[in-house]
Amino acid sequence: MVKKSDQLKRGIFESERRFRLLAGGAIDYAICTLAADGRVIHWNKGAERITGYPANAILGKHFSVFYPEEDRASGIPAKALQLARKEKHAAAEGWCVRRDGSQFFASVVIDPIYEKRKLVGYAMVTRDMTERRRARADLEASESQFRLLVSNVTDYALYMLTPAGIVANWNTGGERIKGYSPGEIIGQSFARFYTAADQAAGKPARALKIAEETGHYEEDGWRVRKDGSFFWASVVIDPIRDSDGNLVGFAKITRDISERREAQQKLEQVQRQLAESQKMDALGQLTGGVAHDFNNLLMIISGNLHRIRREVTSERGRLALSAIETASERAASLTSQLLTFARRQSVNPQTIDIAERITAVREVLSSALGGAIRLNMELEPDLWPVFVDPNEFETALINLVVNARDAMPNGGTLTVSARNMPETTEVAVSVADTGEGIAQDVLSKVFDPFFTTKPVGKGTGLGLSQVHGFAHQADGRIEIASALGKGTTISIYLPRGTAAATGTIAGRAVRGSATVLLIEDNPAVADASRGLLEQLGYTVRWAPNAEAALAEIEANGIDVVFSDIVMPGRMDGLKLARRIRDRNPELPILLTTGYSEGARDVRSDFPVLRKPYQIHDLSRELSKLTGQQSETGIDLPADEQPARKARARS
Repeated sequence: MVKKSDQLKRGIFESERRFRLLAGGAIDYAICTLAADGRVIHWNKGAERITGYPANAILGKHFSVFYPEEDRASGIPAKALQLARKEKHAAAEGWCVRRDGSQFFASVVIDPIYEKRKLVGYAMVTRDMTERRRARADLEASESQFRLLVSNVTDYALYMLTPAGIVANWNTGGERIKGYSPGEIIGQSFARFYTAADQAAGKPARALKIAEETGHYEEDGWRVRKDGSFFWASVVIDPIRDSDGNLVGFAKITRDISERREAQQKLEQVQRQLAESQKMDALGQLTGGVAHDFNNLLMIISGNLHRIRREVTSERGRLALSAIETASERAASLTSQLLTFARRQSVNPQTIDIAERITAVREVLSSALGGAIRLNMELEPDLWPVFVDPNEFETALINLVVNARDAMPNGGTLTVSARNMPETTEVAVSVADTGEGIAQDVLSKVFDPFFTTKPVGKGTGLGLSQVHGFAHQADGRIEIASALGKGTTISIYLPRGTAAATGTIAGRAVRGSATVLLIEDNPAVADASRGLLEQLGYTVRWAPNAEAALAEIEANGIDVVFSDIVMPGRMDGLKLARRIRDRNPELPILLTTGYSEGARDVRSDFPVLRKPYQIHDLSRELSKLTGQQSETGIDLPADEQPARKARARS
């Protein structure tokens, strides 16, 4: 039988053989054995591959040949063996030298070998770490560059938060945008960047929770700087997790976009203004398209009322005529307001005295208010003149007063004021009430045509739109300020005029004795107008077009020309008026229209009487042209003038 000791020796021998095969075949590690004095006594294939020494070239040489010259001079090889003996283990990283003189970065482990407590040598394992070191160096360089990049970004606040929302680091952008230095903010909760209202509502914690649960959080909102000022910020929060998926913190990016928000708001405002302009243009085209024909129809109705009134004697008949007259005046007023809003109304601008005009309609304003509302007038002395259509100005003022009256159903105080604005060279006319006020969501709509907060049948929604159109057509502007329960103030700002103011014209219908050439292509309208002229005492000759009108003038005997602007053919009323003026500069010319694009070019060259006109309007304009003031005139007191009453009702 084989003795147990022999089996043990054979087992040990086999184990050592396998170990030598394993160590000798390893190529990624240089495994060698050193004698007690440091000479190489065993060498594997990995050592040959890494260092370049074959076994026959290195065995018997001292292991210090693997160290750079400066390390050998410093005694590092001997110190490594000394450390291994003392600590039973020595590990180090450093540069080693190959046979060809090139260097590689190595991880070296040296362990002492003892036999029966006697040092017999060392086991040395060396691994080439050059690539790993290079990768680590590249990573460190990349991280360093990234940290440098983040720390020097000034347009963004880039920083880390702990899972609890504590600021862990801080960059230059954070300091620039929020005003905190790193020492002031690191270790503090990021909640201090939120407004007090947002903090009270728990918004910071909710933002972190959403980021953690969804993987991303983004919003725009108000944030607070160190000095307490606010800025509009774009905020992004992303969770950071380790390789096991555990939350280790949050990455937070904040950008100050106050300027971008302001630019966006300005763009939206311009877009709203463009939409408003397009809306008014479309409305103007629609209104202008029907206004001429509609006002001609009203002219026929109102003109013939005077003729019929002389024939009707019964009380019921007179009441019916009065109702028809009121309805026609109301329809004419609505059309006029709509045209004014669309800035397509033909106007007769004059330089007027604001204080004089407001004082002239004070009685009308007071009657429109009733007894429960007190009227105040605050007119600054030496008000500048303005260049506007006086009738449109009075209509706008009355519309503002009526609108303010309706805002004070339980009474109150209404103040009409006017003052010079030296900084803008404007005259401001304001109407302020102590009424209910207007909600902010409604405030932007009050100047829209047909928009009204009044019950059905209590308003057309055209009063304030007329004011809006008048202000802009006069090259001015309008502003409104209101608060619920505190009243409303609407101000019209009109450019300062340059010429002397024109006085007011009394409401008096004057009989004439001149011959008027009536130029009107619509026979029914011509018949109604002829009736009004003849009632005023004028002799009337009618021409249906420009050619016939020129022939009548050539025949002489014409004292005044009264022409519609819109006429068929190549020559409309405005071109005709200019032709007549070229031929006969002394002949007075009065134009009329329900609506015409051409009337916008009249300016102050010729007076324009808007259809449908009343007999006192016609008399007033003709008397200004002819200078006739007959004592047999038809007196119409100011408080009975139909046009002014219609404006007050609107």
